[in-house]
Amino acid sequence: MNVQEHVEVLLADLFVRSRAQFGDAIKGFWFYEPDPCPGCGRTIDKMRYKGQDALSLNAYIYRARGMLIGYFLCGQCAEVIVRAARRQPGKETSLHKTIEVNLGQAYERHINSLDA
Repeated sequence: MNVQEHVEVLLADLFVRSRAQFGDAIKGFWFYEPDPCPGCGRTIDKMRYKGQDALSLNAYIYRARGMLIGYFLCGQCAEVIVRAARRQPGKETSLHKTIEVNLGQAYERHINSLDA
């Protein structure tokens, strides 16, 4: 299974679980594919996690459209979020807000491009 297929399977699973938890508030899912990182604009790259190379696959619920958005982070942004979560579990950082804004804007551009 290649990375794209693996991502699709994981997002489909997250979608099913999100629908179970949030019901009809979740209407679908979309994967943010463009490189750069939605947190900082750097190129998406691997990070070290528990001594292994890993990609940081994440998901965000874009409430304005009821869309579960999957995305990768660059290694540096992923490290920032992992460290912050260790210090204060469950607390959002300013980086989270930046990512959410950038993903919402990217999804709106995506929707608008379909209408064109």
